[in-house]
Amino acid sequence: MSPMELTPETKAAVVTQGLTKRFDRQGAVTNVDLSIAEGAVYGLMGPNGAGKTTLIRMLATAEEPTKGEIYLFGDRLVAGADNLRIKQYLGYLPDDYPLYEDLNVWDYLDYFARLYHLKNPGRRHRIQEVLELVQLTSKRHSRINSLSRGMKQRLSLARTIIHEPILLLLDEPVSGLDPLARQQFRDIIRVLQAAGMTILISSHVLSDLAELCTAIGVMELGCLVESTTLADLYNRLGQRTISIFLLEGVEQLQDCLKNQPGVEDWQINYDQGDQPNSAPGTHCSVIFSGSPEDSANLLRNLIYAGCRVSQFHCQQEDLESIFLKLGHQQVS
Repeated sequence: MSPMELTPETKAAVVTQGLTKRFDRQGAVTNVDLSIAEGAVYGLMGPNGAGKTTLIRMLATAEEPTKGEIYLFGDRLVAGADNLRIKQYLGYLPDDYPLYEDLNVWDYLDYFARLYHLKNPGRRHRIQEVLELVQLTSKRHSRINSLSRGMKQRLSLARTIIHEPILLLLDEPVSGLDPLARQQFRDIIRVLQAAGMTILISSHVLSDLAELCTAIGVMELGCLVESTTLADLYNRLGQRTISIFLLEGVEQLQDCLKNQPGVEDWQINYDQGDQPNSAPGTHCSVIFSGSPEDSANLLRNLIYAGCRVSQFHCQQEDLESIFLKLGHQQVS
């Protein structure tokens, strides 16, 4: 497939052309053409073994391609070269990066800041800055082995951004974290995006990608089978549903639905008052493809027709369901 198209005013942070990686004649990544716009949060999803980690490792210069080209902010990665200038752009967080458990938090970050040749007083200021960002200032003198899993992951992220990269590559960063830790991590990613950083993040927790990402890539068996904006994916494959709860007016409701633009189908269920989170009376679930204006007009028409509406809300099909649809499309 061709790379996701970028608008003329949008610059590319990442471009790959025919990117391929084989291990002992076994293809891990095959002929991937990828474009990621500057400032995007690009979510990479796919099952285990799909090639996500290998692709990220090639972008991070941790793995050399068998063939193909990689361009980061217009600069080409040269096989066999040190690519030092390009590496300055990068912050890479693998899914299994070890921590030095016997160090305290400050010394750990100071060690990596020195590796990136940060000098005082700027080095000290940068460490304080990233500790504040990842909400670990109070743990600056704590030994790493005393931190929770979520704190350790935030510390790993602090280490990844200590040198102020402009491209962040995160491989399964929320794997194994509890809901609160995942939310804290997502909040940090939003701050980094707001600061202008381009972020590629892979995850099996698809709800996290839906909340964070502006674009999505789907990998299957080493191939990039989908690469598009999240909005386009929802428009093409996502099914929207309107839930309507009535106290009375079922006949008027059905008359309105028959003539309403965007209404594909509907189902009516009675006596829902004993169900959790439901209103008493009648519940109608409407499969809807119309615009937000069509939805507003439907509600207005129901009220004008005399329907006593107690609840009316739209629901977008979740990313996990869309991902399963994509899988079925590839099989068929």
